[in-house]
Parts: sequence; structure tokens; C-alpha cells
Amino acid sequence: MEINKPQIYIGFITYGKSTAKYLPYFLPSLKEQSFKDFKILAIDNSEIENNENAIYIKNNFPEVKLKWAGKNFGFAKAFNIMIRQAIKDGAEYFLALNPDMIFEPGMVAELIKVIETDEKIAALAPKILKWDFANQQTNIIDSYGLYITKEHRFSDLRQGEIDNPKFTEPRETFGFTGAAVLFRVKALIDVVYQSGESKEYFDELMFMYKEDCDLSYRLRLAGWKIVFAPKAIAYHDRTASPKGESNFKIALNRQNKDKAVKKWSFLNHWILWLKYNNLPFRFRVRAATWWYQIKSLIFIILFEQYLLQELVKL
Repeated sequence: MEINKPQIYIGFITYGKSTAKYLPYFLPSLKEQSFKDFKILAIDNSEIENNENAIYIKNNFPEVKLKWAGKNFGFAKAFNIMIRQAIKDGAEYFLALNPDMIFEPGMVAELIKVIETDEKIAALAPKILKWDFANQQTNIIDSYGLYITKEHRFSDLRQGEIDNPKFTEPRETFGFTGAAVLFRVKALIDVVYQSGESKEYFDELMFMYKEDCDLSYRLRLAGWKIVFAPKAIAYHDRTASPKGESNFKIALNRQNKDKAVKKWSFLNHWILWLKYNNLPFRFRVRAATWWYQIKSLIFIILFEQYLLQELVKL
């Protein structure tokens, strides 16, 4: 392997105070990995260039190649910039991470080990457990990868359950969560969008949220595999909601969501539906999907009419 041409690139996004508090945990956790032959890229979406993220990185991890975006690019565009750089530099793999995470020392090594067992693996999802930032790591599942229901609802597999250490063998899953995923660069190139002069791996119509669902879908439709690697372990500071919630409870929980998040999620759900609705699904799948769309629209019309204006962007 050439010293100046790392095989693996790692990328993450920073944004103001929301990520700055995690960097003293996130970056040392990467530095302590048993596999060390990688290069780290970062896009700073903060409004101010010389912010707390930039100061910490420059003072403590000058090896991180940090680029200030000048504005908030969102998730998809920021990661596309880093993926294009990785491809330009000849990387074989790209590891996309959220900065609100810490990792077991062998996580990267395990991901590389698994992905190199099968050239048809496009993306690897590590086992992600909940990290209670105020207290400690937990054994509560954040994600075992993504699954899709017949209504075309996407969820993190087994989120909120207690981790089962008996699951040790890699297994295929529908998709990955964007919080942590190792990509085979060749697979990303295979499913790229050409948008004018720009190449998009994540769909930049999706500013944030569900872009991981879309890329998972595209990779699988192109014949690639997405695999869950349970021996590669990460911890994520995200509230894991219990499974099996009623529609009423789900509706009540929406009250706690920020309006911007609701807008992104609503718009991106419809983008996904328009992209994949015409695939040759069985009748029961198509019927369930339409029924879910109708129920969702009724709820929006009754309680969240402001979301309807997002549809004009389609």
C-alpha cells in the first residue's frame, strides 16, 4: 500500500456546539483503533469558520483534513464532497461516521476484515449500541442496520432492544444507517447520479434524513449486498425509542420533533416514494404502501398542514 495513498478514508461532519462536545471522545476513539492506516476528512457545516470544532481539531488532531463549507451543506452534499475526494485520491473504502459516537478499538479492523470476504458487499453496517453521553456505554441497541416494511417505512433493526451477544456472524440486511457505514468505493461509483457537472452518491435533494434509505435501496437494486457486521461495535448518543409503539404514541412523539426535522423527513419520504413506487411490487405491498401514504396525508392535513408546502419542491 502506498504511504501517500491511503486505502481507507474516514469522513465526518461537524456543526456548531451540537458536535463540538463529542469531538474529545470521538476523535481519540478513532486514534485508538487497532487498524490505523486511514486518512480522516471532515466538513464543517458551521456558520462561523473559526468555531469550537475547528479550534479543537486544529489544536489536537492536525492530521484531520478539515474543510469549512461556509454554510450548512446538510448531510448528503457534505458527504458527497468527501467521497469525491476519497475517489480522487484512490481510496478503496470510505467510512462515513457521525461524530456523536465512540468505538471499540477493533471496529475498523473488523469492518475491513468482513468487507474483504466478498467483493459484492457494497456497504457494511456495524453493531451500534446506545451511548448515554451523560453516563456510559450501554447494551441497548441503536441499530443492527435498516429494515423496510411493506408500507415502505424504514426503521433501525431491533432499536431499543437489549443487545444479543449471540449474534456474531455477518448477515445481510436491507440497508445501513448513515450514523456509521463502511462503503466499497467501487459500489458508490456504480450507483452515482450525474447532476450537471457534479457526481452525487447520496441524493442531494435530501438535505438531511432518509438519504441512507435511498442509497441502501439503490445499491440493492443494482445487485450489491449490504451486510451487518456484529463484531464491529460502535456506540451512538441517540435516544433509542422502544419498538412496537402504537400509531397514537408515534403521533404524540411527533410533538417533540423540531419543525425543520419534520419537513426534511416528510419531503424525503415522498422523494423515496416517487422514486420507487413504480417498481414491480406485489399487490399487497403496493396496497399497504398506498394506505400508509393516505393515512399520513390525513394526519398532516389535520394536524401539520405546514408540511404540505414541502410537496411543491418535488
